[in-house]
Amino acid sequence: MRIGYIGLGSMGGPMARNLAKAGVDITVYDLDAAKIEVAVAAGAKAGASGAAVAAASDILFTSLPEPRHVAATVPPLIDLMPEGSVWVDLTTDDLHLVRQIAEQAAARGVSVLEAPVTGAVDGARLGRLTFFVGGDAELVERVRPYFEIMGTPIACGALGTGNVTKLITNQIWFVNAIATGEALVLGKKAGVDPLVVWDALKHSVGDTWVVRHDVPSIFAGHYDPSFTLDLCCKDLRLLDEIGEATGTTMDMTRLARAKFEAARSEFGGSSAELLVVKQIEDASGTDLRVAGDWVPPWEA
Repeated sequence: MRIGYIGLGSMGGPMARNLAKAGVDITVYDLDAAKIEVAVAAGAKAGASGAAVAAASDILFTSLPEPRHVAATVPPLIDLMPEGSVWVDLTTDDLHLVRQIAEQAAARGVSVLEAPVTGAVDGARLGRLTFFVGGDAELVERVRPYFEIMGTPIACGALGTGNVTKLITNQIWFVNAIATGEALVLGKKAGVDPLVVWDALKHSVGDTWVVRHDVPSIFAGHYDPSFTLDLCCKDLRLLDEIGEATGTTMDMTRLARAKFEAARSEFGGSSAELLVVKQIEDASGTDLRVAGDWVPPWEA
């Protein structure tokens, strides 16, 4: 199979490199030529353009930052893809947009899967991502060998369910990030060493992904810039839209959205995701810096 890969950012780049290192016939493209060079060094071929990659791919993966990038980039590519090929959208996307492009693709004999990912940059580098795959079951099996090079696919159901499932997992993350920040600050101000609080959380009902994976980024004070507040707010907006469409009460999620929007207003959209915790620190008159060899997740 000829694999195309467009979008070599903090998540897409490591995924494409893992495919190349596994010996997959993969051609890549990104607007940043330096990112293409890194993928080529791992064994990929350099595409002359996104259009050229799409036209020569049996399976085309796209890993783009936001739905607006998908809307601007993918429809013209679909018109160039060979009949019988597959477009796999790895973006955490608007499910209505994915379905809309799928209608365009069907008219050309191109199939579509959505497969938004979770697992952070270290998961992408180490091939330990989880893919929330929506689409035809036989098509999922066709693409499964490539997913399994990059991580673990979970078949979620019909097209659209993959993005709903991914956003639900992020919904829990957003609420947990704020709650964990509040807990750490409360513990410190009440006289408990933050390392003791952290250890207690990891060995109790308070244990979560945020506790295990993200607290070191808070202790280090860089707040994990590998994922931005813009992307957090984008996902929270999409969650809000699904909540409205389904008539679901989501008080905690909407409060989390307000908190992340406030952090974006203060620190800027391109700033680190966990700066929402710094707002709690600042408002409480303390900080959560802890000396230690805190390895950044993008170097793990």
